[in-house]
Order: sequence, then structure tokens, then C-alpha cells
Amino acid sequence: MSDEVNQESPVLTERRGRVLLITLNRPDAMNAINADLANGLWAAVEELNSDDGLTAGVLTGAGRGFSAGMDLKAFSRGEDIGAMFMFIQNGAEKPLIGAIEGFALAGGLELALSCDLLVAAKGVKIGIPEVKRGLFAAGGGLLRLPSRVGYSKAMEMAITGEPILAEEALDIGLIARLSETGEAVDVAMGLAETVAQNAPLAVAASKQLVRATVGATEEEFWAIQGPLQGKVFTSNDAKEGPTAFAEKREPKWTGT
Repeated sequence: MSDEVNQESPVLTERRGRVLLITLNRPDAMNAINADLANGLWAAVEELNSDDGLTAGVLTGAGRGFSAGMDLKAFSRGEDIGAMFMFIQNGAEKPLIGAIEGFALAGGLELALSCDLLVAAKGVKIGIPEVKRGLFAAGGGLLRLPSRVGYSKAMEMAITGEPILAEEALDIGLIARLSETGEAVDVAMGLAETVAQNAPLAVAASKQLVRATVGATEEEFWAIQGPLQGKVFTSNDAKEGPTAFAEKREPKWTGT
């Protein structure tokens, strides 16, 4: 664990093969987002992005839940959480899988929605209750929920502020996998390890193109795909994949 010398850090990272496990580490505050956590999360995402030895990441929260959203006390003190919005707007360049136990509420759900896939344990509460506090979900939830769950359910969650359970989230496509309580990270790691068996450049390009289909015209999609296709299809990994298949062996990806 790269942060094991400082377990008090608001964000911990641990390399597991080609997967980076990122843990929000303010359990006593329900992993509420203050400046330190926001900055730590962005630093962890930059580590994932920049390390050629990593193909995917898993994001989870320590303690009872994933995250309860913004730390209102920190907000009232005027703490700068701009790094959280950098993450929400940009996400990670490589696939990132959220592993949710307990709850993902308000800005916590918006952090989760910045992940590419979600795993949640049975009984987890998921929602954007900001309207109950005189606010609205300003961290991308109102943008991303409709494409994940459909217009009607997104509208219901937004204006009632009522959470849904993980079981319903699975039925409507908000989460990819449902786990037993306490096993969300294990299930998410298994999914990430499956991703990490594949060619890194191809995985990152596939992620980018799937995301590009949301709200993009067909013309825009092809324009985005062109440069990516040139980069991936002329890579060393594009040569290694067919060669390994022909030689009946596992490919040795280099990410180049």
C-alpha cells in the first residue's frame, strides 16, 4: 500500500497487480468531502492515469459507507474542494469501478457516478437528497443520472430526494453488480482484474468511446474514434494480441 505509512491520510491507495485500489478514508465523518479528501482523491486519480503499470482502478470508502457527500462544516468554513469537481468533471482516463457499502448519498453518489461501473452491496442506499436541504445536486448527478436510469427515475430521485436501494439500482441499470454485504470491494476487484487482463490502450480507448456516445451525434462519435483507432491499431499491443493468439499463449501487454 503506497499510503500504509500514514493511515491517517484522507485517501489511501494500494496497488494490486494492474489495479489501483483507492479508499476514501474519513470513516468518522462518513467520508464526507473536505479539501483534504478532494485533493487526495485527485492525486490518486493522477497516479492511476500516469502509471503505465496500471490498467484500472477501484474506488471505495472506509467504514460504514461510500460517502455522505459534501462536508457541510468544511463548506461553511470556505474550504476549497475544487479538486472534487475536477474529478467529477474529468473522471479517470482509465476504467474506474466504484465499490459501495452502506450508502452513496448526495455528492457521494456524484463521486460514484464519475466511475465507469458500480458495484453495490445488498441494502445500500443511493440517492441525491440535496432538495431536502434547500440545495440541488450540483456535482453532475443531474447530468449523469438520466443516462444511467432513464428520465422518469432520475426526475423522481432529483425532486423527491428519496434514496433507492441497491437491489432497485441493479434492476434499472445504475449498478453493474450486486454483492453480499461486506463484499463490494472483492466483487469490484474481480471485475477490475478481468478488465486488467486486456490491452491497456484498447481498454482506455473503449472507455472513452462508450462515454462519447452519451449525447454525441454519430458524426461526433466517428470524429473521436478516428485518432484513437490510429493510436491503438498501430500500437505494439495490437501486434502482440494476434501473435499471442496464433502462438496459443497469453499476451504480454506493454501499453505501447
